[in-house]
Amino acid sequence: MRRTWSPTFPLDLGAVLGSLRRGPGDPTFRVEDGVWLTANTPVGPGTLHVRRTDVVEADAWGDGAEWLLDRLPALLGAGDDDSAFECHHPLIAEVRRRRPGIRLGATGRVWDALLPAVLEQKVTGIEAYRSYRELCRRFGTPAPGVTGMYVPPTPRAILGITDWEWHRAGVDGGRRRALIAAAQVAHRLEGAFDLGGEDGRNLLRKVPGIGVWTAAEVAQRAWGDPDAVSFGDYHLAGHVGWALTGGPLDDDGMAEVLAPYAPQRHRAVVYILASGVTKPRRAPRFSPRDYRAM
Repeated sequence: MRRTWSPTFPLDLGAVLGSLRRGPGDPTFRVEDGVWLTANTPVGPGTLHVRRTDVVEADAWGDGAEWLLDRLPALLGAGDDDSAFECHHPLIAEVRRRRPGIRLGATGRVWDALLPAVLEQKVTGIEAYRSYRELCRRFGTPAPGVTGMYVPPTPRAILGITDWEWHRAGVDGGRRRALIAAAQVAHRLEGAFDLGGEDGRNLLRKVPGIGVWTAAEVAQRAWGDPDAVSFGDYHLAGHVGWALTGGPLDDDGMAEVLAPYAPQRHRAVVYILASGVTKPRRAPRFSPRDYRAM
């Protein structure tokens, strides 16, 4: 199936969809003649290929093809309203001026955002991306319409994974328990999209093992929540601190400097990260752990 859509606003395709990529080798996301992505939709698995020319051209395959094409404008930020956003810092104002195509898209898919977010809890990116690749390739569905890509595992598939298979994928007990608990009520968690905002995040946090950070990561992607800040992130407070104050901050300090941007604090963070200003690196990277060898 195919759809052509003409956005009425500047659109940076890579900036809008880039947060959906979970590291190098992500089997659910590919950049090749545009952006390819896979999804579990309410009507089945699907693959979407989006290209930007004078207009946006999209092709889709699988049972979820029509659903994905119907949601194409929302995915690319058509429902994002930034008219009330105020730039309280010259860095944010400069990025907003230079990058007008940055918008907050909404996938409409809570589970697909929740699975990798839980895997990224309290581990290095290398560890999380490795586990996600393993789970997608072994328990996901081959993506319709394209070779070498996979649709993320469904909640049913997650509930069927045995202990030794979790171990083989490098997923420790805490993250495993959180994913199983979420998979058991996944149909109810999809309601977080309809609630949106803080209410949607609070619904996600009712699941044991899902806290402020994980709920925010899901909200940012599933419904484009402009105020969902990833408090608890190992690096984020440092990046925000160096960008806005020229020095390090903790989560409390980050909350203070971002307070003037409420209810669009996440949008301010997106501009900060797009600026390229980050905290200095003064120590070696954490060495990833391999739970498969334990």
